[in-house]
Amino acid sequence: MNLVESLKAFFLSSGATWVLWALLALAVASLIVTVERALHFRGRRGDLASLSRGIEERLAVGDLVGAQTLARASRSVAAAVAAAGLRVAHLGPAAAEKTMQGACAVERERLESRLAFLGTLGNNAPFVGLFGTVIGVIEAFEQLGVGGASGQAVSSAVMAGIAEALIATAVGIGVALPAVAFYNHFQRCIARLLAGTEAVTNVVLAHLCAETPPASPAAAEREVTETDTVRLGTERGRGITLAQES
Repeated sequence: MNLVESLKAFFLSSGATWVLWALLALAVASLIVTVERALHFRGRRGDLASLSRGIEERLAVGDLVGAQTLARASRSVAAAVAAAGLRVAHLGPAAAEKTMQGACAVERERLESRLAFLGTLGNNAPFVGLFGTVIGVIEAFEQLGVGGASGQAVSSAVMAGIAEALIATAVGIGVALPAVAFYNHFQRCIARLLAGTEAVTNVVLAHLCAETPPASPAAAEREVTETDTVRLGTERGRGITLAQES
């Protein structure tokens, strides 16, 4: 028995039913991943306008601890990245920026988790269904080759077998379409979340990169007093020097 006959015997013995069961299992797995990712994205959104405004108000008065507390209280992606930068704000704006870039990369990896499965399934499920169809067509033509009934009966059996074989292709396409749709939807969600993250990090960096904030009224008054004292001492020194020379 040559290789072709061996493969034909294997496909005829296995049939295309297992392909349909495999596609059904992939469809269930796709549904589970889709629901899990949808719940994850829903919990990582948050109110970016309120978060940005709250952090800006606290940083404007130098309340770094309050800004960190506000960021940690939110589950949004932007809050997690901002909290990472505020944690190292005492090291300077450059260190905060690098830390937030690293935190953003970590959050992106978490958001993209398991999305590769949906993308791969969307691209390959139709081919899995086509594989089942090919097996079904092989079975149909095998019946045509060995059929001993009349031509009309054999033709009807072959057409029925091909019709059943095409079901696998239809199921494969049906599994692929939702997977591709949700994959694209989640990619857009990631883009929106990261855009919001960039907005909040820019607010943080704007305050950290700003010049030294103006001194309080008490500090300003103390600085003026010290300046007057120095000037008065200088004038007295000049007066003593003139008196000695005269």
